Amino acid sequence: MPIYITQGRYTAETINGMIARPEDRTEAVAALLNKVGGKLHGTYVTFGEYDFLTICEAPSESALLSALLTAAGSGTVTDLRTTVAVSTKDAKAAFGAAADLAKSFKAPG
Repeated sequence: MPIYITQGRYTAETINGMIARPEDRTEAVAALLNKVGGKLHGTYVTFGEYDFLTICEAPSESALLSALLTAAGSGTVTDLRTTVAVSTKDAKAAFGAAADLAKSFKAPG
């Protein structure tokens, strides 16, 4: 399954709620991903531009999108940014395929 890395921000209301009632959201995130056929690899609170980072697998973009829309629709997270992660083994194969394609590709200009 493809691996996805999602970063996002908590709303001010969410941060205040978690200060008042601290909780670990790992189980809730894992359950949401399981419902779409995915698997959580890890979720982290981060410093900087984003408040959290989640690494997961999902069977398809649409499956992950449904989980992300559910989370965003709750009003507790915002500015979600998702990146597809490719293993170095798969990247090596892609570079090899690109080398073959490059032989017959005509660049513009």
